[in-house]
Amino acid sequence: MIRIEELRLTLSQDEASLPQMAAAVLHIPLQNIRSLQLVKKAVDSRKKSDIRFVYSVDVGIENEGAVLEKLAALKDPATQKKIEFHRIRIVEPFQYRIPKAKSKNPKNIIIVGSGPCGMFAAYALAKAGLAPLVLERGKKIEERVKDVEDFFQKRILNPESNVQFGEGGAGTFSDGKLYTLINDPRTHFIFQTLAECGAPKEILSDAKPHIGTDILRKVMANMREKIIILGGIFRFETKLTGLKIKNNALQSIVINGEEELPASKLILALGHSARDTFEMLLESGLLIQQKAFSVGVRIEHRAEMINKAQYGAFYSHEKLPVAKYKLATHLPKGRSAYTFCMCPGGYVVAAASEPNGIVVNGMSEYLQNGENSNSAILINVHPSDFNSGHPLAGVEYQKNIERHAFKLGNSNYSAPAQMLGDFLSGRDGKGFSFIRPSYRPGIVPSNLNECFPKYITDTLKAGILAMDKKLRGFATPEAVLTAPETRSSAPIRILRDENGESAVKNIFPAGEGAGYAGGIVSSAIDGLRTAERILALL
Repeated sequence: MIRIEELRLTLSQDEASLPQMAAAVLHIPLQNIRSLQLVKKAVDSRKKSDIRFVYSVDVGIENEGAVLEKLAALKDPATQKKIEFHRIRIVEPFQYRIPKAKSKNPKNIIIVGSGPCGMFAAYALAKAGLAPLVLERGKKIEERVKDVEDFFQKRILNPESNVQFGEGGAGTFSDGKLYTLINDPRTHFIFQTLAECGAPKEILSDAKPHIGTDILRKVMANMREKIIILGGIFRFETKLTGLKIKNNALQSIVINGEEELPASKLILALGHSARDTFEMLLESGLLIQQKAFSVGVRIEHRAEMINKAQYGAFYSHEKLPVAKYKLATHLPKGRSAYTFCMCPGGYVVAAASEPNGIVVNGMSEYLQNGENSNSAILINVHPSDFNSGHPLAGVEYQKNIERHAFKLGNSNYSAPAQMLGDFLSGRDGKGFSFIRPSYRPGIVPSNLNECFPKYITDTLKAGILAMDKKLRGFATPEAVLTAPETRSSAPIRILRDENGESAVKNIFPAGEGAGYAGGIVSSAIDGLRTAERILALL
């Protein structure tokens, strides 16, 4: 295939013209193009008066080498200099194959966690001919949705079935964002698999793909069924509570405090919020170290305002998606502020997993048609901020912020929130303007300067003002801040060697909860890699 990049269409042009444009770029007749596949589609809105869609396409033609030789020989008629075609290259068809297990159906391979890391590890092992057992402390997605809605509406928190715990992991109640800068052949395999399970086909070509939490729920259920058909087994409401170790090697595990299961290999795909499991693993002899992470707030604007800032006069054009942004700034005192998990047309959601704590996150559905757009604004914190050398000191740092926010929110799972103008001025929050907070079950006007250490609030203020220079109107005084966002990544790393094995043999820490990923795609990739490592050892 020949890949052509940077094909640009105006808002008035149709994608049906792409084959003709590709033929013109290659200097060949249109009829010589046998196939054209869309690889990537992005919006270039840097010039507000001339917004363009930018495409990369793979073109199938005969005699690829001869066509490229002819292009290389072309010269500019005016200067007679060689024309450089940097946007054209030959690409090999994508291939990612899961190796078959060398041993015949080894038993007792167990995966703890059914987020993207655990699900893709299970899928790879099942496709290799094994029968992995997936243990999930939360409920299957159909029941989990009911528990989450009870929390949103009735303030009834189920510590084992919530936005953090349950089938699909934390990302299921976020947005299904698949943005990644990772250049790995497994990425395409992951996207293809999600599409086969019901994700929108455009994730295969969108430059900023997302599934939407409403569709992702169905995708996870379909992927579970696909794994079961291949021989995998699932057990929900099943928590890992102990390890049986002999001669520094795992022999079996304990679940729900009583049942013992033999385990030849154990993949720990825990997610970033399995704090009780972290404690058990540390007591069992796994090596855990502190890791930097980030904390901050959710900021909400009207989606229309963000659209106008990004698209100018074309903000309501029917072809344009709801506008997104990604902002970062490095500040003089060494800390950084950056946006994370931006949810266009989305909602701020209650993401607590423990009693007496407040955690917020962002969520969008597939259509992204909510009246507000929101994003986390996060500040990096380091182990030196934890004031303790204990491996789980970062967890305690998170808990302290979450518990204090619970008190600010009247101790009933309402979240503390404040207009940006009041936060910047240090005033108490009195109410809100035309931007309505979307957090359920409710908010309490508060002074968010009291929610964090001063170095966090100072950095938030400086960061938001700096971001306003990059996205006009970002620091509008009416913007709503809701706090705290503390679970963007794990505050620990479970150490593993070059084979992916922990200090205790036969245990393989993986994904975001182990400190080796950050988001759906990187977690899924680490799950696949871990499965590959286990297959190589069998």
